[in-house]
Amino acid sequence: MANPWAGEVEILLDGVPHPMKLTLGALAELEAELGETSLLDLIARFEGGQVSSRDVLLLIVAGLRGGGWTGRVGDLLAVEIAGGPLEAARLAGALLVRGFARPGAT
Repeated sequence: MANPWAGEVEILLDGVPHPMKLTLGALAELEAELGETSLLDLIARFEGGQVSSRDVLLLIVAGLRGGGWTGRVGDLLAVEIAGGPLEAARLAGALLVRGFARPGAT
């Protein structure tokens, strides 16, 4: 079970719960994958509302990696995410909020 106080968000992949968390390493990997040059640019990309399904997928992969998952982007292409694309986008948003909120603020 994910711990929201530690910035974690839980996602169900093929019915199996997985914790997601934005660690510094996961954020650095996300910056590189999205071609952003800074953490502020990365945040602005998501706050700007111009988010693609690829952005959501890469954010979920970063969160899963931060939670200890060792898979790759391609591993998620055939996985059922509980709640579908809309839930995936909601969870990605929650991950960002928890990743950058002060402890106890979310």
